[in-house]
Amino acid sequence: MTQERYDVTGMTCAACQAHVQKAVNALPGVRQVSVNLLTNSMTVEYDESDLNSHQIVQAVERAGYSATARAREATGKVISGLTETPADRARRQYRAMRCRVIWSFVFAVPLFYLAMGHMMGWPLPDIMLGDGNAMIYAFTQFLLLLPILAVNAQYFKGGFTSLLHRAPNMDALIALGAGASVAYGVYALYKIAFGLGHGDMAMVAQFSHDLYFEGAGTILALITLGKFFEARAKGRTSDAIDALLDLRPKRAVVLRDGAETAIPVEQVQVGDVLVVRTGESIPVDGIVLSGTAAVDESAITGESVPVDKQVGDTLIGATISRSGYITMRATKVGEETALAQIIRLIDEATSSKAPIAKLADRVAGVFVPVVIAIAVVTAVVWLLVGQTPEFALTMAVSVLVVSCPCALGLATPTAIMVGTGRGAANGILIKSA
Repeated sequence: MTQERYDVTGMTCAACQAHVQKAVNALPGVRQVSVNLLTNSMTVEYDESDLNSHQIVQAVERAGYSATARAREATGKVISGLTETPADRARRQYRAMRCRVIWSFVFAVPLFYLAMGHMMGWPLPDIMLGDGNAMIYAFTQFLLLLPILAVNAQYFKGGFTSLLHRAPNMDALIALGAGASVAYGVYALYKIAFGLGHGDMAMVAQFSHDLYFEGAGTILALITLGKFFEARAKGRTSDAIDALLDLRPKRAVVLRDGAETAIPVEQVQVGDVLVVRTGESIPVDGIVLSGTAAVDESAITGESVPVDKQVGDTLIGATISRSGYITMRATKVGEETALAQIIRLIDEATSSKAPIAKLADRVAGVFVPVVIAIAVVTAVVWLLVGQTPEFALTMAVSVLVVSCPCALGLATPTAIMVGTGRGAANGILIKSA
């Protein structure tokens, strides 16, 4: 059996996660699949005689997403073609979401004020009041909505792509709900223009109140705000894990043929003799060959008092020699070191699933198609009982809009990820969900 990790892009909700997991699980030779929405990663355990990495990537792509296998150096550092660390990626996503949420609200607030002002008694300029100014009032709302649609185009791209792949996700609900609101608003613009041109002021008054541009703009702004908070939580948690990665020494001094040579720690091999002076980090795990030193192991063990090391004592990589001069023989390098195994355990813990999270994933897998079906049935029933197409559409859009519980599949993994990250920062290691 082979276990491999992948970076998966394009996932935005629990339904996406469920679709990716289902697509890979269907492959022959797959024993276990774990997809992590928060870290946008996937761990697959499979039989190499039945399956290869390329086929797994193809299965993810057929589901409508992208995947890249993670290759690893001896140190366990990811080299999948991405030079950024998980914390770097989380910070980049946070900055992008912060920009999106700011611009969304810059235009959503005046849009909401303009749409609701006359109902709430808020002061509005005279040019926005009265049936005679209805076109100015409606078209101004449309112009305020356009930038919100532009900065949040990702919802429409992801949502309609998922529909084309017959694997609708939460973005599909957002895209259908907001898209239907916009389409109906544009229809109302034409009705207002027609009414003004033909002197039908009753039509103008009716459709001035049926624009729904503010509904689409507010929906997108609020959902983006939720995504922003999610990105911030991911960034803070990734920082704690990244701090562990930063503990790894970058260079080592190796003793070969009586001469000291500084080399990257990745090039250290088992059996190499290394030199460690006062203030330097222990490059890898090993044993003391000569000399004595007081080693600060607090980063690994939590013990604040330096530990005296003599000939034959074991040394842990990434600890620091506070005083003394020693030579040591490397016994464990790369992923075999204690620090690398700690990082791996934390990584696996954030990728594992608690039973309640697995239940949420199963629900999310069928939730979106069910909601879309309910919205269609809602529209049909209202039409059958004699309501207008406009009213039936409004009811269907309402069902779509209120049924976007992205938190369904995010609450538990967020708790696990934040918990493991906070625990790592305080010296507590959690092995699994």
